Amino acid sequence: MLHLRVAEPMRECEYSQISTRSSTPMETPYKKRIPKRRKWQAFPGRNKFYCNGRIMMARQTGVFYLTLVLILVTSGLFFAFDCPFLSMQITPAIPVIGGVLFVFVLGTLFRTSFSDPGVLPRATPDEAADLERQIDVANGSSSGYRPPPRTREVVINGQTVKLKYCFTCKIFRPPRASHCSLCDNCVERFDHHCPWVGNCVGKRNYRFFYMFILSLSFLTIFIFAFVITHVILRSHRYGFLNTLKDSPASVLEVVVCFFSVWSIVGLSGFHTYLISSNQTTNEDIKGSWSSKRGKGNYNPYSYGNIFTNCCAALCGPLPPSLIDRRGFVQLDTPQPITPTNGITMYGSTQSQSHMAAATPLLQSEPVILTDEAFLPGRTSLGGPCSGALPLGGHPTPPTSTPNLSCDNDMLPLRNEQSDGLRHHHTDGGHHHFLTPEEAPSPPGMLPCGSPLGHSHTIQGFYNPASQDSLHEDSVRGLVKLSSV
Repeated sequence: MLHLRVAEPMRECEYSQISTRSSTPMETPYKKRIPKRRKWQAFPGRNKFYCNGRIMMARQTGVFYLTLVLILVTSGLFFAFDCPFLSMQITPAIPVIGGVLFVFVLGTLFRTSFSDPGVLPRATPDEAADLERQIDVANGSSSGYRPPPRTREVVINGQTVKLKYCFTCKIFRPPRASHCSLCDNCVERFDHHCPWVGNCVGKRNYRFFYMFILSLSFLTIFIFAFVITHVILRSHRYGFLNTLKDSPASVLEVVVCFFSVWSIVGLSGFHTYLISSNQTTNEDIKGSWSSKRGKGNYNPYSYGNIFTNCCAALCGPLPPSLIDRRGFVQLDTPQPITPTNGITMYGSTQSQSHMAAATPLLQSEPVILTDEAFLPGRTSLGGPCSGALPLGGHPTPPTSTPNLSCDNDMLPLRNEQSDGLRHHHTDGGHHHFLTPEEAPSPPGMLPCGSPLGHSHTIQGFYNPASQDSLHEDSVRGLVKLSSV
């Protein structure tokens, strides 16, 4: 068993941390808290969102506000100037019926305008790349420079339907879907883009659109009829010209209703025909299922019964939205963090290459070198030292590494202090140390705090005074190095 000879001054020697307030300390990088973003904030289409993504509309909403103003103004004038006279002269049920129609019209309008019409989510980059590979493989045998076809065919009720590829959304659109150029979205069962409601009309809001135009037709006819009734009744008492002078609001209502009732009623009738035949406006305009294309061309989506078609369009289950508007955006790549010292970090997982920490050296202890003994303390300068001290007691010169890590290395100190750190006498070119067991310390080298090799025997200890001076100078040098 080896007995270590430890000098008495070394036992009483206590290392205190060196104040580095005069030096510029390195700021510890921290992970910046990035505020989470909702998916509606990163939505690729041209839409407007309100109420934290709960309301979804098209970007062009000017005509929608015109529709809302016309309904509010016309109905307000009717309830304010016509209903009091009509409720007294005819029946109090007139304002009640008008109020019910008015509320139903506004409810269906808002439901149509503020809801998701059936937007199809776009393909992710991985899905788009995989789809491109499938297209290339499917058309790999074709010769020439023609681009591969971007269509697929499916059979629905015996009718062949082509699925077109959307170059914007990077998907094959399902049957009856189309890409809206105004909203820049693929919409399932796309009917048309209606500027009057400020939204596309598709699978998820078509029934509300139909109920809106149908109820608006009834409300317009209702107001138009009873305003004329009001004018006729007052004309019998006060004359026609006096009635027009006394109630100018009624004249304005008649003009607005007269020019709007024809278009609204005509639109309601057209969509009633589409619902009864289970078609969309887009299909009817293109003539997709017209008999002019051939006898074998028929509508594969029709149930063959008007009542069944109407029930399927208006009373069927409402499909869920395919886009997650209120979810949080997931960050696929770490966000770079740039502290004030110019070091770019990536969270807490990236290596801090050239950050030479002074803390391990400040917390080091007196080192005693014995047989198969280890140097206490923590590994510093970014990496462990795995090498052993060469035979003969002379360590290997340091290697230059970008991250200042030591691998069989000794950290060089300043040359002007190296002479003061050596304690030896020269006699005939040979070095004689203070004690026979003292290990040689090479000029200007700082021993690395890692385990020594087990194959070599080194006995002795450092002089506490010289090691204290060495420790102080090394820490000051590392603090200056880390502040660069």
